[in-house]
Order: sequence, then structure tokens, then C-alpha cells
Amino acid sequence: MSKWLRSGRRRDICFLLAAADDGELRGQQLKSRLESHYDDRLEPKSFYGSLSALVDAGFVEKRTEGLHDVYALTDGGERRVQEHYAWVRDCLEE
Repeated sequence: MSKWLRSGRRRDICFLLAAADDGELRGQQLKSRLESHYDDRLEPKSFYGSLSALVDAGFVEKRTEGLHDVYALTDGGERRVQEHYAWVRDCLEE
């Protein structure tokens, strides 16, 4: 397993991107959805650091749309999400 999956926050970001209707979300949308899920406020520096680590590792791509940064999974990120989903499913079915 690669290190990016050892971080629950990074993994959750990738799952939110995989579930997005058009496959991409603005940074603030991602942050808001995670905060709702965790029922807690995330420090922006820490949250955006997680996003940057995913971009640097090649699992997420970032583009600028007007004033906003928009994020989407790369093919590699999508593959890792599917692999992790299959593993969790297998664990729960046993």
C-alpha cells in the first residue's frame, strides 16, 4: 500500500473526488464536505497540505478556474481508490 492511503484525510479526499458528479470539486467544496463528515473544522494549512501532497504524488490534478482551484483524480488516483474500495468490500464480506 502506498503511503497516501495511510492518511485517512488523503484517502477521504480521494473518495470525495471519486464520488463527485463531474469528477472534480473546488478546494473549498472538498474542505466543507470533509468538515461535514468529520463534524469538525479543519485547519486550512493542514487541509491544503494534504491536497498538495496528493497533487505532488500524482494522484490528484489541480487546475485553476477563475479564482478557484479545482481538483480531480488522476488515472492513478482513481485506480488506488478502486483498489482500496475492493479491499474494504472484501474485508466486510468475510
